[in-house]
Amino acid sequence: MRKGGITIVDYKNLTVEVGFGENNFTMDRGSFKYKQKIHWKEKCKIVSEQKTENGVEVILSAPNKNQTFKLVLSDVGDKKELSMVQIEGNHGEVNRFWLTFPTNSEEHIYGCGETYSEFDLKGQNVRIWVAEHQNANRISKKIIKEKIRGKRPNKKLRFDKYESYYVQPTFISSDKYYVHVDMNAYGEFDFTKPGSITIYTQELPHIYSEKAESFEKLSEKLTALLGRQRKLPDWIYGGGIIAMQDWVKDGDKVVEGFDGCGNIDRKLKELDEAGAKVVGVWCQDWCGCRCTGFGYQVMWNWKYSREQYPNLPEKIKEWKAKGVRFLGYINPFIALEKDIYQEAKEKGYCVKNKDGEDYLVTITTFPAAMVDFTNPAAYEWYKNLIKENMIGIGMGGWMADFGEYLPDDAVLFNGDAKFLHNSWPAIWAKLNREAIEECGAQDEVFFFTRAGYTGTVKDSAMMWTGDQHVDWSIDDGMPSVIPATLSLAMSGFGISHSDVGGYTTIMHMRRSKELLMRWEEMNVFSPLYRFHEGNQPGNNVQFNEDKDLLAHLAKCTKWHSALADYLKGLVSQTTEKGTPVMRPIFYHYDEPWAYSETTEYLLGRDILVAPVLKAGAKGRNVTLPDDTWVHLFTGEEYKKGTVYVDAEIGKPPVFVRKESSDLDFLRGIIK
Repeated sequence: MRKGGITIVDYKNLTVEVGFGENNFTMDRGSFKYKQKIHWKEKCKIVSEQKTENGVEVILSAPNKNQTFKLVLSDVGDKKELSMVQIEGNHGEVNRFWLTFPTNSEEHIYGCGETYSEFDLKGQNVRIWVAEHQNANRISKKIIKEKIRGKRPNKKLRFDKYESYYVQPTFISSDKYYVHVDMNAYGEFDFTKPGSITIYTQELPHIYSEKAESFEKLSEKLTALLGRQRKLPDWIYGGGIIAMQDWVKDGDKVVEGFDGCGNIDRKLKELDEAGAKVVGVWCQDWCGCRCTGFGYQVMWNWKYSREQYPNLPEKIKEWKAKGVRFLGYINPFIALEKDIYQEAKEKGYCVKNKDGEDYLVTITTFPAAMVDFTNPAAYEWYKNLIKENMIGIGMGGWMADFGEYLPDDAVLFNGDAKFLHNSWPAIWAKLNREAIEECGAQDEVFFFTRAGYTGTVKDSAMMWTGDQHVDWSIDDGMPSVIPATLSLAMSGFGISHSDVGGYTTIMHMRRSKELLMRWEEMNVFSPLYRFHEGNQPGNNVQFNEDKDLLAHLAKCTKWHSALADYLKGLVSQTTEKGTPVMRPIFYHYDEPWAYSETTEYLLGRDILVAPVLKAGAKGRNVTLPDDTWVHLFTGEEYKKGTVYVDAEIGKPPVFVRKESSDLDFLRGIIK
């Protein structure tokens, strides 16, 4: 067993292989099937080595293919760096690189972006390719199996059956080191072998690694390399952001109501009468709706719908004067039926296919065009749509959705899609951030993203964990929020949240009252408290369907509002030092069980949250690390160990560290 994990500059124990191959991607609604053909692969041999001021340079050769490479290894303090350059041979004949490092067989591995079904990645092979997590084929199979066998919320597929909106060639080890690979093409991190880790890239590798004495210090070092998130507007901490779209039920269907502003006014009145703390309303359909077989979706024509939201700019001012911001929605696609697409088409601003036509991709049930962000004129044009049509009418924020769908065979104004696919969501986040800053609105306006890659953390204010199913399934439903959040945290992305109530609604998979209330309880203890109605809002329980639901929402928004100062402090730690807001238990407690815990998390240093994640549960087992813990709602004290805790709705298992200097303040949030 190798203590301390891998050392990337230990070239004498490093295995380097090179090769040549061809990729075959097939995309369906953002999900990518991948195959490759390897034409040849050869292990490199050390030819010579020479010490340098900061390390060593090693010459490697693949003699059968007449290829020679130089490894440049830097070793300064805790910082290690490895880069590989080709110095002899035809560059076009080598496009595959495998680097295998010996490692500690007992270490745990985390990160690689956002993972839902697994948190500890030891034993897994992780694909580095941004994709739609909720692919249609997997959802269809789940629905059919549940119809036949009944619901099985604890059922998981093999890890390789899942894709992720946010991938990143970065991992952190329980041995307190990180590894980050500067790469853009397809790659894989192979953690399947107990005593080694293999990094596979399709471009010459450049690898960074650093050790630290604590996870806090490690997060600081990692985010010094990758970048850190920015401060959030103060107003977001004051309560809930409630989803309110302009829909009505028409028999079994949901259709547009043509009274969006009136709908908001009525619901705000209900919330006010219930005593809820509301800081925002979020209307995805601000630009119009599209009713499809999948549900109530958005018309992607990025200006406000005068049919559904007449006088919206004036109403936004009115709501803001009452302390309620208006939030919208945008993504990198444009609707083919509307005028914004016609302008983009005439100006040649869309991504092209090999025939020079606009590359149309299918999302759920309809095609759309993509704006080519490598075209500087198109980039500025799209940014101006945000500045004029969103910020310009007074929006306080928006969901900046998608970013995963760039096909590998797309033809771009500048660059190769195979090397830009992963970076596309980072470019998308950068565009949104620039729009806000160029308007001088960064203290008032924010956005949140779904997709990501290296670089996203510098530009995205916040992630949300994607389109959870409106159920209790551990891989796609409410329980999947915790590993997704914690894997982001261990990738250097420390501010995230989820849709309260989930999103994906299909056939019998519908949101229950209990699920909504439990999700409301969990998300109190996150940096943003934002609701979603789901893609089929008429089939889901909504916040105002009865008095119990309204009262519960009101109570939860008050708790979240009372946490404002604590949450602001945590976000400051993230923006200043990279310490995540929501943290795995092992982040502060080196206890064996904590390294595989996926149903509890720490909100900062002092709050432990153990949400109820099973339907019908009246309590749950909670494992507490070595401290004295005070139940937030009962005041009962607990020591280290596993204990069954009663958890009726309204009293979730949440604990405050007794030694916390904020104990009295935190206990006071429920009053």
